[in-house]
Amino acid sequence: MNLDKFNKPQKEAVKLLEGPLLILAGAGSGKTSTMTGRIAYMIEQGISRYNILAVTFTNKAAGEMRERVEALVGSCDGMWILTFHAMCLRMLKMDANLIGYGKNFVIYDTTDQKTLIKNILKDFNINDKEFGIPYLLSIISNCKEQGQSPELYRKNNEENFRTKTIYNVYKEYTSRLKKNNAMDFDDLLLNTLILLRENPELLDKYRRRFQYIMVDEYQDTNHIQYMLIKLLADEHHNLCVVGDDDQCIYEWRGADIRNILDFEKDFPEAKVIKLEQNYRSYGNILAGAHSVIENNRGRKNKKLWTDKEDGHKIRYYRADTEKDEARYIVSEIGFMKTGPENYLWSDFAILYRTNAQSRVFEQAFAERGIPYRILSGLRYYDRKEIKDLMAYMRLVANPKDDLALSRIINEPKRGMGAKSMEKISSFATMYGESLLETLSRPEIIAGLSGKSGSSVKALIDCLNLCSSEADNLRVSDIYDELLVKTGYIKALEDAGTVEAEGRIENLMEFKSVIADYEKEAENPTLAEFMEKITLMAEVDNHDENTNAVVLMTMHSSKGLEFPVVFLPGLEDGLFPGHRALENEDSMEEERRLCYVGMTRAKERLILTSASMRTIYGRSDYTRESTFLRELNPKLMEGDGVFRKKKKDDMDVYTGGRDGYSNPNPIKPFDVSKYSSACKTGAFDLVKNAKMATRANVSSEGAVDIKEGDRVSHSKFGEGLVIETDERTLTVMFDSVGRKKLAKGIAHIKKL
Repeated sequence: MNLDKFNKPQKEAVKLLEGPLLILAGAGSGKTSTMTGRIAYMIEQGISRYNILAVTFTNKAAGEMRERVEALVGSCDGMWILTFHAMCLRMLKMDANLIGYGKNFVIYDTTDQKTLIKNILKDFNINDKEFGIPYLLSIISNCKEQGQSPELYRKNNEENFRTKTIYNVYKEYTSRLKKNNAMDFDDLLLNTLILLRENPELLDKYRRRFQYIMVDEYQDTNHIQYMLIKLLADEHHNLCVVGDDDQCIYEWRGADIRNILDFEKDFPEAKVIKLEQNYRSYGNILAGAHSVIENNRGRKNKKLWTDKEDGHKIRYYRADTEKDEARYIVSEIGFMKTGPENYLWSDFAILYRTNAQSRVFEQAFAERGIPYRILSGLRYYDRKEIKDLMAYMRLVANPKDDLALSRIINEPKRGMGAKSMEKISSFATMYGESLLETLSRPEIIAGLSGKSGSSVKALIDCLNLCSSEADNLRVSDIYDELLVKTGYIKALEDAGTVEAEGRIENLMEFKSVIADYEKEAENPTLAEFMEKITLMAEVDNHDENTNAVVLMTMHSSKGLEFPVVFLPGLEDGLFPGHRALENEDSMEEERRLCYVGMTRAKERLILTSASMRTIYGRSDYTRESTFLRELNPKLMEGDGVFRKKKKDDMDVYTGGRDGYSNPNPIKPFDVSKYSSACKTGAFDLVKNAKMATRANVSSEGAVDIKEGDRVSHSKFGEGLVIETDERTLTVMFDSVGRKKLAKGIAHIKKL
C-alpha cells in the first residue's frame, strides 16, 4: 500500500495498529481517508477481515467507508462496517432468546411507540394533557440512553405523584414491549449491552472475533454506546476512536463529550495523534475559527493549520433589520456569482441557527428568481405547523374548504377518527353542505362522544366566529385567535419536546410574516394575505439535483463544505441562544456549533447580524454576538464589532472598514432590557410569546363596556359605543363609521 499520500500524523495513525489510539481529527483534516487507509493497512499486514469492526453513526458514512475500503483491498466480506444500531440489531437477531426475546422480534417505530403509550395512559386512566405522549417518550428514551431501568429511574428521583406516574408508565411500557416481542430503537442499544453483560461466553466470543475496533465520530457517542465499545475492547484494548471534541454539537441529543475528553483516563496507555493540517479552508478562516473555539475550557489543546494562502479576510456586515440582512446576502451572492471565480449557485451556503430564520431568505431568493434549496429540512412554508395554521386561516376565509377542515379536524387531537369523518362526510353530502356547515349542526355535535363533541364544538365555534367577524379584525388578530382558541399552541407546549419548541418558534415567526404584510398592504385583508402566501408557498425549489443556493441549519451542515459560507443572525439571544447566556456548558456547545459553521467555508466566510430583528412577531434591538467579540479583529473586514476595551473599559468598535476604532461609538443595548428572552430559556420565550398572544385576544374587557363609552379597536381605531346587548357592541368609529362587533372576539378596550 502506498503511504506517500498521507501526511506524517496520518501515516502514523494508519500504521499504529496495536493498543488504544485516539485520533483527534480536526475539521477538513482527512479523517475518512485516514480511517479507510488504516483498515486497508491492517488487511495488508495479514489481519483477517473477520477480526475488524468499524462503527459509524450514519448509514451514509458506513456505506462510504465500505466503498473506499473495497476500492483499496477488494471485498469486505466478513468485516463489520456498520452503524451502532445495525451492529446491535445483528447481535440481537442471533441471540435475543438469551434475554427473553424471540429472534423474530419486531422494531417499533415512533408511531408504534406513541400508540403503545396512548393505550397505557387510557388503561391507567392517566390524563394525556398532564402527561403528554411525546414528553413521556422523551423521558423514557433519556433513561434508556443512560442505562436506567424503570426501577433505577424511581431510585434516582425523589418520589412524588409525577415521578411515580412516569415510573408506572415506563415500567408498563417496558413490560408490553417484551410481551409483544418488540423493541424500540433505544432498546437495540440497551438490550445488546444487557445481552453481553449477562452472557460472559457470548461476550468472550465477540471479543475474540473483533480484535481490532474502530469508532468514527466518537465525540457523538452517548453513555450506552460508550459502554458497549468499552465492553468489547476491554480485553485486547485494540481500540481506535476518531473524533473532534471541538465538533461535539449533539449533547442535547444525548452525546457525552466526556467520552472523548476522558479516553486517556479509560485507557492510560493510549496514544494520541492529532490531525491538525486542514485541507479545506484558507488560513484566515481557520485562524478566525480558532480564535473563537479557544475560549472553550472543555477541549483538547490543538489548532488547525493549512499550507494554503491566507485568502480573503472574514467579512462582517451589521444590517439594520433581518430584511436588510437577507437583501445584503442575496446581493452578495449575485455579485460573486458574476465574478471571476465562476461560482455556481450551489457553491453558496447560508447556515443559520434556527429554522425560523430561513423565511426571509426564501422570500428574498424567490423575489430575485435565484434558485435555492433547503437541506435536511423543509422550506418554511412547507413545515407542518405552518401548513396547519394556514389551513385554519383558509377555513376562516372560505368556510366551504373541506380539504382544509379535513387537515385540521384532528390537529390537535380531538378524537375525530377516519370512521367519524366518513360519517360526517356522508351527512354533508346528504345535506348538500360543506363539512364545516354540517359540523355546525347541533344534532351532529350531540351525536359525537362527550370529549370529542366538546372539543369539536369549541373548534367550530371559533372558526364560525372568526369567519363572521373577519371584516372587523386584523389578520394578526385572527391568527392570534386561532393559535389560542383551537388549542394548537397549548398542545405543542404540553408536548414539552425540542421538536415542539421548534414548531412553536416557527409559529411565532409567522406573526412576523403577518406583521410585514399588514405594514405593506394598502388595505390588508385575510383573503389577500392567503393569496400572497399561497403564491409564495407554491414556488418550487425542491429539486436536490438543481444548481441552487443551499440553506440549512448549522447542525445539519456538519461534515459538509462549501466555497462560500454565510452565517447570519450573530446576535446574543439568537446565536448564542438564550439558554447559553446563563449556562457555561450550553455556551461551550454553542461555541462548538459556531466553530463547525465557520469551518464549513473553503474560500470565503461572511458573518452578519441585524441591529433590530423581528422574530416571533416582536421587534427588538439586538446586541452583537459574543462570538463576534471573540473573533480576532485583525482577521476581519467590513463593519466594526463593538467590544469593551480592557484597560480603561471605554466603549470602542474594532475591525471596522478602515481598520481603526470608531471615534463615535454607539453604546450597546442592555441585554436584560432589550428582550425578556435573555433572562429566560428559549422555551420560556415561547411561553411569554404565547401569553402575550392570549393577552391580545382577550375580550373580557368588552363585557364591562356600556353605551356612551369611548373605546379603541385594534383595526378601526377610536369610537363611541352607541348600543350594546348580551353578545354584540355597536360602535360609531371616527374613521369608518358604524360597526357591529361580536363581544366574544372584539379586540377592543375602554378608553
